[in-house]
Amino acid sequence: MIGLVIILILVLFLPFSVKKVEHNLEIFLFIMGIAAAAISGMMDGHLIKKALLDPINITLAVLIAGLVCKWLQGPLEKGVLALNKLLSPRVFFALTVIILGLASSIITAIIAAIVLVIIVNILPLDRKSEIRLTVLACFSIGLGAVLTPIGEPLSTITISKLNEDFFYLLKLIGPEVIPAILVLGVLTMFLVKPHDSAEGLKSEQNAETYGEILIRSLKIYLFVMGLTFLGHGFEPLINEYVIGLHPNLLYWINMISAILDNATLAAAEVSPAMNAQTIQAVLLGLIISGGMLIPGNIPNIISAGKLNITSKEWARFGVPVGLIIMLVYFVVLIVLN
Repeated sequence: MIGLVIILILVLFLPFSVKKVEHNLEIFLFIMGIAAAAISGMMDGHLIKKALLDPINITLAVLIAGLVCKWLQGPLEKGVLALNKLLSPRVFFALTVIILGLASSIITAIIAAIVLVIIVNILPLDRKSEIRLTVLACFSIGLGAVLTPIGEPLSTITISKLNEDFFYLLKLIGPEVIPAILVLGVLTMFLVKPHDSAEGLKSEQNAETYGEILIRSLKIYLFVMGLTFLGHGFEPLINEYVIGLHPNLLYWINMISAILDNATLAAAEVSPAMNAQTIQAVLLGLIISGGMLIPGNIPNIISAGKLNITSKEWARFGVPVGLIIMLVYFVVLIVLN
């Protein structure tokens, strides 16, 4: 237990505090995952086979979607400009948030974030408006991507640990997530004011090379493989200290997802011994709070990095929005359950 606690502390805080670890997160989690599985005695042929197979679907999805995005970047940019002229700006903003949120479960959160950057870069808006649009869209993408195991690493690792079917998460949290995406779209109509400006966010829009697309796909494979080892390695710790906690407590504890990658937390917390209500609370706490700050989710990191959004700018808008959504869903969970 002492060894697992030490690994957990390292996994939770080193990526947030050490730049070298942050920039080589996939390798770091892979090493920590092997260490956790070895220390807990979970490392065997079955787990190794599982760790090799689990990342395949999401890796292929990221690779294929990346190639399609590269090939269609030109038509996509022309289509965005045409739609922006055809529709009113507020309707266009709302549709962007809703469509990217729903599509992210199929095209992956990573590709949805890249498409978002392309869209935001094209729009001639002021910086404040574009930051708000980016943050709201990333909340939507982070929510929607969890509905299938190819959407993002959190859902991949959750399905793997629970040994459930492709549509399990859609059935478990879809009734909560889909309305939230629609509400985020409506909020965008009121919170993002269409002021034209040449002083918006700037991003280099050079098309990605095939090498960059391939490297990103390989990193995702290694990332999910490491999380598979990590999740199963932490099972003794989860069974001892986490499973007995009340779902409402787990929901609020998982606000730390705002500063720590939520896929890593899911690997450490989710267990097949949990009931559906607890798993629901764990996942909703992770994916909602994951949009509040830049480190909380992959779409945030990609969008903020490419659009040069600072942590302070993101937090100024993302934290209040995230807290309101957390409070609303806490009430909803209590009433429904």
